[in-house]
Amino acid sequence: MTRTPDQGASGDGTTDPARAETRVDGRAPAQDPSRDLTGGRARPARRNPGADPDREQSRSAGASLRFGYGTNGLADLRLDDALALLADLGYDGVGLTLDHMHLDPLAPDLAARTRRVAHRLDALGLGVTVETGARYVLDPRRKHGPSLLDADPDDRARRAGLLVQAVRVAADLGAHAVHCFSGVVPDGTDEDTAWERLAETLTPVLDAATAAGIPLAVEPEPGHLLATLADFHHLRRTLGDPEPLGLTLDIGHCQCLEPLPPADCVRDAAPWLRHVQIEDMRRGVHEHLPFGDGEIDFPPVLAALAATGYQGLTVVELPRHSHAGPHFAARSLPFLRQAAASAAPHGDPSATPEGSRTP
Repeated sequence: MTRTPDQGASGDGTTDPARAETRVDGRAPAQDPSRDLTGGRARPARRNPGADPDREQSRSAGASLRFGYGTNGLADLRLDDALALLADLGYDGVGLTLDHMHLDPLAPDLAARTRRVAHRLDALGLGVTVETGARYVLDPRRKHGPSLLDADPDDRARRAGLLVQAVRVAADLGAHAVHCFSGVVPDGTDEDTAWERLAETLTPVLDAATAAGIPLAVEPEPGHLLATLADFHHLRRTLGDPEPLGLTLDIGHCQCLEPLPPADCVRDAAPWLRHVQIEDMRRGVHEHLPFGDGEIDFPPVLAALAATGYQGLTVVELPRHSHAGPHFAARSLPFLRQAAASAAPHGDPSATPEGSRTP
């Protein structure tokens, strides 16, 4: 199994700036005709009768697509201010990363704080996905540590415990999924052992997800053990295709390292889609970019996504742009609306012959 040289890539979506030009090698696409999972159907969006009517206009323009923005790209705003901003801009929802500044999962009175956030989401008419890519929420000195792959079982249990907590928060918020990722293979660990650890450590999380009725949406992440769609299918088969296990598909990651264009990745992933992240990116470079700064041709991607019938959120993922978060949030939604409106009806690829502008 090919590994990217960037062992610092992670679920926050980009490499460290000093390693932004890391090359990434793709692998063969998954060939899996397995059944369409029925678990984890998206919950209906919250609706506020007084909400901005542009939100409904954007949904009609983009068929069933519902756009959100990740709070990891609004880290300099208080959570209440971030939610109000997104509602005012017309977003349908939010990708809520549990972090020290936004619904800290380790601070006291989590249940009460979660209830307040749930009421706020209801009042603003925002849907939500719970994301778990906070860099230092468990370990203040090790980015995304501990992981599901760590050698110490107690450390792995800490990460699993955070994910179980995230499932509970998601249930209380009425979220449609919990996002997670595998982690980087530790030094000195062979990949067979890493896969065994991942499957074992995810088991109690999947049990919690089953009990809560919340899909666990694993994200293929460049540089991680589970880096591609083929890896996701490997995990799914290893675990016996459990009902709550679903997929977080990052459109930029498809451009970065998958062998197929992003629109084809969407079509292939359709039966397992539970969460979608979106941003621009260049081939072979794991760096999340604002729309228009990369190589992706978005209309065919959004057409393919709409054609799947996916009802969850499609969340803008710009975790290294918090310094100008309100600007990029305001800029991103009109771009997505226009791309969705210009997409070929029913995802017909004949109207746009290429799924990406990869050289």
